[in-house]
Amino acid sequence: MTRVKGPTMYPGRDETGEKIVNNDRLLRAWRSLGGNPLGRWVFNRIVGFAVPYSGSTGPRVQELSPGKARVHLRDRRRVRNHLSSIHAIALANVLELTSGLAMMAALSPDVRGIVASLEVHYHKKARGLLEVTSECQPPSSLIENTEFLATAEARDASGDVVSSISVTWILGPTKK
Repeated sequence: MTRVKGPTMYPGRDETGEKIVNNDRLLRAWRSLGGNPLGRWVFNRIVGFAVPYSGSTGPRVQELSPGKARVHLRDRRRVRNHLSSIHAIALANVLELTSGLAMMAALSPDVRGIVASLEVHYHKKARGLLEVTSECQPPSSLIENTEFLATAEARDASGDVVSSISVTWILGPTKK
């Protein structure tokens, strides 16, 4: 029996055994699936599988292109705190995910990234559907590890910024 491999963003593992997300496959998966609601649902399931912790908050990718991502986070019991608003860490999680999607979609396949630090600002209680956006222009090619700052912000239905993040990524060439 032939086993058919499902869609994946992983080309393999690095020298430590960690899975490596392939930037090119990420964008190709979005381009083939993101054009209709069912395809977006499948893409979001793949993202949730690839990044289980972030997937647990239920982010929904709405737009993805090199250097740009737009993600929705629904206000539901699973992501709420005791103050009946979206939990601070759920916000930080979807903000970091959005910045990472925008950045990874812009990187060449021979570059990988890892978060070095986060700085999150909370501007008001987050309630209702949130739209999280990120735009960035990472370097096109790298010879050595380089720090790169990506930002994202979350807005509520009235357009007010409820939270923002600055993420310092370490970008470097993939190990051959």
